[in-house]
Amino acid sequence: MKKATVGAVVVGTAAAVAVAALIMRHRMGKSSKWARARAILKEFEEKCATPDGKLKQVADAMTVEMHAGLASEGGSKLKMLISYVDNLPTGDEGGVFYALDLGGTNFRVLRVQLGGEDGGIIHQEFAEASIPPNLMVGTSEALFDYIAAELAKFVAEEGEEFHPPPGRQRELGFTFSFPIMQTSINSGTLIRWTKGFSIDDTVGKDVVAELTKAMQKREIDMRVSALVNDTVGTLAGGRFTNKDVSIAVILGTGTNAAYVERAQAIPKWHGPLPKSGEMVINMEWGNFRSSHLPLTEYDHAMDIDSLNPGEQIFEKICSGMYLGEILRRVLLRMAEEAGIFGEEVPPKLKNSFILRTPEMSAMHHDTSSDLRVVGDKLKDILEISNTSLKTRRLVVELCNIVATRGARLAAAGILGIIKKMGKDTPRESGPEKIVVAMDGGLYEHYTEYSKCLENTLVELLGKEMATSIIFKHANDGSGIGAALLAASNSVYVEDK
Repeated sequence: MKKATVGAVVVGTAAAVAVAALIMRHRMGKSSKWARARAILKEFEEKCATPDGKLKQVADAMTVEMHAGLASEGGSKLKMLISYVDNLPTGDEGGVFYALDLGGTNFRVLRVQLGGEDGGIIHQEFAEASIPPNLMVGTSEALFDYIAAELAKFVAEEGEEFHPPPGRQRELGFTFSFPIMQTSINSGTLIRWTKGFSIDDTVGKDVVAELTKAMQKREIDMRVSALVNDTVGTLAGGRFTNKDVSIAVILGTGTNAAYVERAQAIPKWHGPLPKSGEMVINMEWGNFRSSHLPLTEYDHAMDIDSLNPGEQIFEKICSGMYLGEILRRVLLRMAEEAGIFGEEVPPKLKNSFILRTPEMSAMHHDTSSDLRVVGDKLKDILEISNTSLKTRRLVVELCNIVATRGARLAAAGILGIIKKMGKDTPRESGPEKIVVAMDGGLYEHYTEYSKCLENTLVELLGKEMATSIIFKHANDGSGIGAALLAASNSVYVEDK
């Protein structure tokens, strides 16, 4: 009897030891997995690092590329497109002007009434319509006829107070957000369609001539005064209310910048020098690349999987289309190698672009003690439930690394433009005001990003120059900005 008891005790003790060993192994496994997750984070953080010295190298590289792009067509990764905008709005424009904004599958028609000298915008109204899918792949005539019909409807419904005086045509600014070769302030040929459009017979044609033909057919008495890019429109919108605006940056789904250059500093410009002596340059800076950009394996993999490998590298690390996707790729690696979301890799986490930047922003801005927003987003988007607080904190850290790198590099890009304009050092008369017109959903809604960008630029310019830099949110450059450019390039300017 006693022997049996002793045996039971021995068996019981052995079982307890085995269980304890299992628990220990599980804990050690857990802690070694957690150590792996931290190691992935640390390596990613180091590769994304943007110390001031590196940012200054990026800014210098941007300046060099700007010079090269202005010297000759195709001389640089930066297109440095001549916009033919040589007189920006002054704030004294008056009258009624229109804008047509074709930026993708939707388009807008706007009417803006300007109050003349310091009168600003008195009245604005717009209508929106979507392009039927069949017209995105149809004929040039069908697309522009549809747009002209919507424009005719908008004009037909307006009050008499907006009618032009006898003998005058209505004037329109046309924002056309597709690659074009601009040939004058109000003409440009389509290089290629993007964003799901594919209409072969428009390629190589002047889009203003196509629109004009359609307007005449619909008997709309209107002329296109300006063909503009949305970034140039943002610059115009900013300048209308602040005479010191000389740079515009859009940070949204994509990114771009435009600035005011001295006409004499554009070797590839062969036309007569404009009266103003200035020319707005559309940089197309999303395509900037340099060996100084801190790229990681996740960026390279995302680029290879993209529709345009090797292109738009700067855009792929700075803009809203891509930040959430970079975050997803790092989380996937952590799920695979460190099991941060449990034994199984969540299937949804394998879906490219499932994690959008607005969701990343919401997680980054979560201030609740239990990071509830982070937990909810992971559950709603990736179907990952019951995440620990430790894991949620890790996600926020990753958001911070991705957003900080993007914002600091965007700031370095702006510094490059300021250097090219020769405004990066104080004048004897004191620092010159540099006002940057900003637009885009990323800048407007991702507060941590925009705050980081602004602070970084001030830091890079140094104490003496810090007071001279001002950021101005210039909303709707592609709409109001285009109408303002129609006003500043009106054929009736001399009459006023």
